[in-house]
Amino acid sequence: MMVYRWRGFWLCLSLLFSTLTVVAQTPPADTVQTASGLRYLVATPGTGPTPQPGDKLVVEYSGFLPSGKVFDSSAVDGHPLRLRVGRGEVIKGWDEVLLLLPAGTRARVWIPAALAYGAKGARDPDDDSRYLIPPNTDLVFDLTVVKVR
Repeated sequence: MMVYRWRGFWLCLSLLFSTLTVVAQTPPADTVQTASGLRYLVATPGTGPTPQPGDKLVVEYSGFLPSGKVFDSSAVDGHPLRLRVGRGEVIKGWDEVLLLLPAGTRARVWIPAALAYGAKGARDPDDDSRYLIPPNTDLVFDLTVVKVR
């Protein structure tokens, strides 16, 4: 339990500094681009198993709007996200990129709106008149694949 608290602390700290660099939505030239238009840059390569469709993953993440504003982060509640990859439990861009990242990988991912929330966007659950993610918004995520099983 203490390990996740420390990870959460460091993730929160990294959010403070990474927000400054996320404001520029143009991915660097050394990113990998997939056929769908998704781009990613591995900051720390993982040495664990590469996920297969249906595998259970534990992922730490922070999501940024084009303005650099954090719209969601696993560091907020201190718990990483648990999901089954390739099953539509998350946005299409996540399902695609998570199948490319071995356990232990830290990466920044640029996801086009069509692979995120598209023309519908994502409304604020506390106020249906507001959007957390406006329609047709490209997103940036910092992802860490903690575990694959």
